[in-house]
Amino acid sequence: MTNNIQFYSGENIPLELHKVRVVQKLHLVPVERRLKALQESGFNTFKLNTNDVFLDMLTDSGTNAMSDNQVAAMFRADDAYAGSQSFTRLLKAVQDVLGKEFLLPVHQGRAAENIICRTFIKPGQIVPMNYHFTTALAHITENGGKIAELLCDDALEIQSTNPFKGNIDIHKLEKCIQDHGSENIPFIRMEASTNLIGGQPFSIHNFQQVREIANRHGIMLVLDASLLGENAFLVKQREKEWKNASLAEILKTITGLADLVYFSARKLSSSRGGGICTNNRTLYAKMETLIPLFEGFLTYGGISVREIEAMAVGLYETQDETIIRQSPDSIAFLVNDLQQKGIPVVTPAGVLGCHVDAMSFCKHIPQSEYPAGALAAAFYLISGIRGMERGTISSVRDEQGNEIPSDLELLRLALPRRVFTLSQIKYVSDRMQWLFDNRHLIGGLRFVYEPPVLRFFMGTLTPTSGWPLRLLDKFKEDFGESL
Repeated sequence: MTNNIQFYSGENIPLELHKVRVVQKLHLVPVERRLKALQESGFNTFKLNTNDVFLDMLTDSGTNAMSDNQVAAMFRADDAYAGSQSFTRLLKAVQDVLGKEFLLPVHQGRAAENIICRTFIKPGQIVPMNYHFTTALAHITENGGKIAELLCDDALEIQSTNPFKGNIDIHKLEKCIQDHGSENIPFIRMEASTNLIGGQPFSIHNFQQVREIANRHGIMLVLDASLLGENAFLVKQREKEWKNASLAEILKTITGLADLVYFSARKLSSSRGGGICTNNRTLYAKMETLIPLFEGFLTYGGISVREIEAMAVGLYETQDETIIRQSPDSIAFLVNDLQQKGIPVVTPAGVLGCHVDAMSFCKHIPQSEYPAGALAAAFYLISGIRGMERGTISSVRDEQGNEIPSDLELLRLALPRRVFTLSQIKYVSDRMQWLFDNRHLIGGLRFVYEPPVLRFFMGTLTPTSGWPLRLLDKFKEDFGESL
């Protein structure tokens, strides 16, 4: 049974089932300094320095809090270049938790994507998937492939009651295979959970259907398991057939359906690093030689052995519901609170973070002026909170240099595991409400420097008008000398 905790008062708030033993000082700098920091960073929140950031809600990648057992395990690391005992312990964890016999360690999730795409994708091939992730798309196109996003029609609806908006539409998948031919499809990719559309999960039933189709057409099924723990938790919450199952059972059921599983440990196990795992020796052998070429030896893969020890413990902790549920419970609290205030957010609440609908929030800003990026900058200015743009800035241009508008324009406010307190989450909600009431003051952005690949990481932008100063003045009018 799910371990729900009710309050006698009737309040519905997440209760942390951990205690804080180590703290890190945060900085809430004055609003004038925040404007200066935005200008210095080219209105790109990725380029802000954490000396100027109060709550860092950019991502959960590598920012989840480690457990005491993970930190303790780092002290027993075996610093061998080859044949490290630390790797042996990690391999055992992969076998126990993910049910896969063979493991190729890599330094993080996008490194796994590089190895997989180099090995299996040929120019002109197409990869069906529930939805793309930025680095996955970049590696697929870099190797000459294309993607087919096969979500159900209602998956891109901001306000929805669909519990599994990350499902693949089975009819679209069948048609994709029929149109392109199974010989032109190196693999089907499923992402747990779909990062760019609000951290939405897929159901086990849907994954089983995808598996059946893959079997029928002889196509490999690949699982991006970076947010697998939270996807499994929402399966337990929302898929009635699994409500009495343990997270361990759900995790192995999902991974057991995939031929190849890869993950970012920065997410999955609250550490660093990543991995590719499989039960197929032939698939393993096809990728094996690329690990020493791009990553490191087969028993460290570019990862510190201390992090490998933390990975192993973190994988076992992924089976612990009290650890996994803390982030999605906190996300649901923030989503519900903002929704009650009339602020447009993606529903149902997913994983990774709370996603604010910038297209509705900033209806007056055309998509060509990047409303999600503008909202991210504006929210940092009035709160010191760093979120991430998940919209057209995170998209790409076509071969003629034209913008490919994103399906959604979202401001993602990530809630890493065990990092933020309830008072901090309430501060997020308070400042977002003020900004929503003053949203007419937010203006657009345009690129000043635009890298050709993954531009959202390194690009710089500038406002299309003097709106940041007007927003600052209104903040000072309402808040006075308050930070």
